[in-house]
Amino acid sequence: MATKKTSIVTGGAGFIGSHLCDRLLALGHTVVCLDNLITGSEANIKEAGKIPQFTFIRHDVSKELPKLPKADFLFHLASPASPADYQSHPIETALVNSVGTIQLLKVAESTSARFLFTSTSEVYGDPKEHPQKETYWGNVNPNGVRACYDESKRFGEMMTMIYVRGGLDGRIVRVFNTYGPRMRKTDGRVVSNFINQAIRGEPLTIYGTGKQTRSFCFVDDLVEGIVKAMLTNNLKGQVINLGNPEEYSVLDLANKIKQKTGSASEMSFKPLPEDDPEKRRPDITKAKELLGWEPKVTVDEGLDKTIAYYKSLS
Repeated sequence: MATKKTSIVTGGAGFIGSHLCDRLLALGHTVVCLDNLITGSEANIKEAGKIPQFTFIRHDVSKELPKLPKADFLFHLASPASPADYQSHPIETALVNSVGTIQLLKVAESTSARFLFTSTSEVYGDPKEHPQKETYWGNVNPNGVRACYDESKRFGEMMTMIYVRGGLDGRIVRVFNTYGPRMRKTDGRVVSNFINQAIRGEPLTIYGTGKQTRSFCFVDDLVEGIVKAMLTNNLKGQVINLGNPEEYSVLDLANKIKQKTGSASEMSFKPLPEDDPEKRRPDITKAKELLGWEPKVTVDEGLDKTIAYYKSLS
């Protein structure tokens, strides 16, 4: 009989983290969720909280850590992730990805837990390579308004690899644009902005010309990739892109959401924010080869589910 596994998930009450907790519980894991609720919400883990194998600890992992149970797996997702959030909380963002990462790496090392650091496509900055492979070093402004996130994630990757070279079984996933239920209405990301503006009949805010491109991965697909990246053996030290390689311009996305919501909203064009990348699309060759993973949910299917979620809140 297989031994039951224990997983610690930092940022577990957040958008992606809460879905990950649900998935791990469904796999039979005991799950300990840490979150300071700076951008997460207890509402996201309401159902998980009804399961005896789930424990929630409200805590900032950049502070001294509470006593934690011995875990088999430590998933580090804690961090504000949308530009609006991390620019509102730049110090907290920088610390959770630096000091927080170091503290959690020490826990993983001392307890022989397998460690997964969720990095971001933002480490590629405004890329000169398209699509972006894991071997690309990026084009990041170290002093810009996004640097609190971009550079702290790069620092977190660096620290993870230092511990890996010291013997830790760690791996890194770089998360590309993800959307779906439990995204906060006000998180400032393009999918949540467009859907909620369209539902309210307000103008859809387009930054720049709208010709800049993004890829959009539904949260269920992303979580499956994160779980596979952690549970697959012999991936020590691997860095893996997780995202949907389908590429859309921001303007195409706006029109698609207008059509799906039946909205008469106009487009409102505003200046492009500082250091906003022109293109973003993952090369997921490694994820296919190492994990047997690729997204299954189409953008149309995912948007329908996300629109239904936001409508249920209004």
